[in-house]
Amino acid sequence: MGGHSPEALVRAMQDRIADGITLMLPTEDAIWVGEELARRFGVSSWQFTLTATDSNRCALRLCRQITGRRKVLVFSYCYHGTVDEAFAVRGHDGVTRSRAGNVGPPIDPGETTRAVEFNDVEQLERALADGTVACVLTEPAMTNMGIVLPQPGYHEALRKLTRRYGTLLILDETHTFCAGPGGCTRAWGLEPDVVTIGKAIGGGIPSGAVGLSAEVLERVLSQRDADYEDTGGVGGTLAGNALSVAAMRATLEHVLTAEKYAVMIPLATRLREGLESLLAARALPWNVTQLGCRAEYRFSPTPATNGSSAHAAGDPALEAYLHLYLLNRGVLITPFHNMVLVSPDTRVEDIERHNELFTAAVDELAGSSP
Repeated sequence: MGGHSPEALVRAMQDRIADGITLMLPTEDAIWVGEELARRFGVSSWQFTLTATDSNRCALRLCRQITGRRKVLVFSYCYHGTVDEAFAVRGHDGVTRSRAGNVGPPIDPGETTRAVEFNDVEQLERALADGTVACVLTEPAMTNMGIVLPQPGYHEALRKLTRRYGTLLILDETHTFCAGPGGCTRAWGLEPDVVTIGKAIGGGIPSGAVGLSAEVLERVLSQRDADYEDTGGVGGTLAGNALSVAAMRATLEHVLTAEKYAVMIPLATRLREGLESLLAARALPWNVTQLGCRAEYRFSPTPATNGSSAHAAGDPALEAYLHLYLLNRGVLITPFHNMVLVSPDTRVEDIERHNELFTAAVDELAGSSP
């Protein structure tokens, strides 16, 4: 999302490598990044990791520790990195099962997790009502199979129900950071207990962070017997290393700024509107969904409302065709599903070139002349 090797990031990495990649101690950059993330996302205290997966694992451990509860709730076909608890889906019978293709799970996810459908308030309340769920781990909008946006009032219901049943709310902003400089949390005025993030905040340098509200931090620190520094599964030797933190600072200070988003998001809108016009002109039963500076096209007449419907709308062969058609003509989109990300370096000409080639790809597929 920050583009490929932006100048500010390259310069910061060169300077940092010359002075030491990891020092086993915090740097002044860590203070700056922690304060900036607190300003953007509204949760006060931040722990650094190496990936969003690390952040999510850390967050789940902390939530289980301070609530004394074992269960985690996720949404069917979510994605939170390689977190074991998140490879779970809700079956047609309402039973939580391991997602197809899950490799060597240490335990059946049905033992650790309750999976419900995104945007279904009734399922959510039933899953929380017995008071055994430590936390809900969710993206503000699902992004694993296209973009599944929350329906009106869903986030208000999610926050109300988690508070009613004493369940903590973790918002994974790793992908939804595309919504703006403070992700969906800031753009939509959300009130998470914990925020996790990775990838884009380091401009591609391995990095991640987990943010805690003041209330959650107080509960964490009150656990006197918890060994957060060693055997607690929080952080690691390279977590918060000097190189990663310098990358986060360069990215947040110079690359993914409010000023850059103000350019990136309208360009994504231009891309979406162009694709929608094409689909309408060709009477194609596809849709395009936008979240900030990211847009995705999916092969169903209307946008999906949950992970299962998004999964059902997938077409791997058609996705591969579109990716290769574009790539062979000099346009690289994110190489899984049909994610088009607008970076600070993206230009109007790039948007028009993508849409021109997309049109040609569709026309060739249909057997008509471009």
